[in-house]
Amino acid sequence: MVINIILLIVLAVIAYGVFKLILSISGTALKILVHFLAGWILLTCVNLLPGINIPTNIVTLAISGFGGVIGTIILVIFYAL
Repeated sequence: MVINIILLIVLAVIAYGVFKLILSISGTALKILVHFLAGWILLTCVNLLPGINIPTNIVTLAISGFGGVIGTIILVIFYAL
């Protein structure tokens, strides 16, 4: 009986740790997804300007998303050259 209670407590602690790990990983994945969506919106707005055509791919989304406005300006300068 005592062994079953100890086993239950150990399993509860392990389940709690796994649950916290899953929450921390999904939080990071959600932040990355939001950055990529922000990069997509910034690139779409920039591509509406005449004379600027930056291709929308995973690399430009990452630069624009994580770099923000400065990253998008760097992309515009890079593609203007």
